[in-house]
Amino acid sequence: MRYIRYAFLGCLGIILISVSMANRGLVEIKLIPDALGNLIGFNFGFSLPLFVVILCGIAAGLVIGFVWEWLREFKQRRTASNSARTVRKLEREVTKLKGEKHEGKDEVLAILDEAS
Repeated sequence: MRYIRYAFLGCLGIILISVSMANRGLVEIKLIPDALGNLIGFNFGFSLPLFVVILCGIAAGLVIGFVWEWLREFKQRRTASNSARTVRKLEREVTKLKGEKHEGKDEVLAILDEAS
């Protein structure tokens, strides 16, 4: 299984390197369209290689997806946390009740009662 993972990562690396080498041309990135930028007098832009834009887009999509899933699963995490809290509370109560049940009894009889 480990070799399959290494082979997959190697293929992915080769693909990313080949895409990066094939898309080295510069692309101008602008924050707002030219017409609107000329109208307001502010037109900020910069140039980046196309592969950087592609890889940053993929990374941004992954981050947005992870955050979206984390927010979507909030209800399940809250339910699990409440359930775990209830289980701990009930376990403490059972331990306390077992201690009260055997209070004043002989230790051997208490052990036999717990075993059955």
